[in-house]
Amino acid sequence: MPGLAARPCYTRPVIVLLSTYELGRPPFGLASAAAWLRAAGLEVRTVDLSRDPMPPAVVAQARVFALHVPMHAATRLAGPVLVMLRDARPEALRVAFGLYGPMNEAWLRHQGASHVLGVEAEAQLVALASGQRVDAPLPRGTQVPRLAFRVPDRSTLPPLDRYARLTIEGEQRLAGYTEASRGCLHTCAHCPIVPVYGGALRVVPVDVVMADVDQQVAAGARHITFGDPDFLNGPTHARRLLEALSARHPDVTYDVTIKVEHLLRHPDLLDLLAATRCAFVTSAVEAFDDDILRRLRKGHTADDARRAIAACRDRGLALVPTFVAFTPWTTLDGYLALLDALVANDLVGVVAPVQRRCWPIPSWRASPAPSIPTRWPIPGRTTIPSSTACRPT
Repeated sequence: MPGLAARPCYTRPVIVLLSTYELGRPPFGLASAAAWLRAAGLEVRTVDLSRDPMPPAVVAQARVFALHVPMHAATRLAGPVLVMLRDARPEALRVAFGLYGPMNEAWLRHQGASHVLGVEAEAQLVALASGQRVDAPLPRGTQVPRLAFRVPDRSTLPPLDRYARLTIEGEQRLAGYTEASRGCLHTCAHCPIVPVYGGALRVVPVDVVMADVDQQVAAGARHITFGDPDFLNGPTHARRLLEALSARHPDVTYDVTIKVEHLLRHPDLLDLLAATRCAFVTSAVEAFDDDILRRLRKGHTADDARRAIAACRDRGLALVPTFVAFTPWTTLDGYLALLDALVANDLVGVVAPVQRRCWPIPSWRASPAPSIPTRWPIPGRTTIPSSTACRPT
């Protein structure tokens, strides 16, 4: 393959875990899978394709390739990799695993995946890599496995200084990433987690999370991102984690993602966040339009969002809201009203310039799905079927 970096050949077949995109963060999905595979006595290589080219020796020697597909961009980037692997190594197993596996199974197989796995797939990866047959239906909702979570193995990932850093108070901090839970108790109509987890939550034990934090701090991390869809899905669990983090690493900052309704419901935990070096809180405000919020089943109103912003500011917490800026119900006047709301709530400096769109897809499985207009209200959009629903890209 032209342009690939030369690497030494391995002496025996290996299982290769591949990441294409993780928002500039160290690939948690690879580290978690690596821990399971190595515990089973299997030889594992990890390749973060967002940081390094594919080593030719890996393509030649591996017998299993497993690509993590945790989000839309990662899934689209996995497509050309699967095509290349199918053409170069048609006899090898080519596995796609992760949140976007179930919703995109047909497309991933068309690109060259021989197997598609969903979430909590670590045990199934071990089975496949060990030569066992795995042909069960992709689990969803209450069928999602309950794993005995392992501490992620980051030993062969690129060093933290090759990933995104947090700039705070004029200082750049190496940033680690971990997850204290998987899935989500809520069923927002636009969220890609819902069709797979269906309101199910899997909590990672505090000692496992903290062991992962410990190893990243030892590797130089001075900031940790907790990547849970909602850090306060389990408020008691969250409290224990924050207390442990503060006790062990009092100089380490962190950030979390929390729903608006949870910010209002747990003022005591907002106090704890403010007291334990929380750098910022991300919250999916999504809109300042109550009709759109209702259709997205967000569980909060525009006024709730304003109160949550004020509650964080009163405690000195930086709230970073995200938005679904374009939906099937967005009008030009509504979009301008959103921009006015950002100014009125003094959010211009903390809102990322690129926000999500809500794009209708036929594979949605949430019920009941929100009604979709047969045409986009913004001129120039194409007709879409009224039976589809939406998710962010």
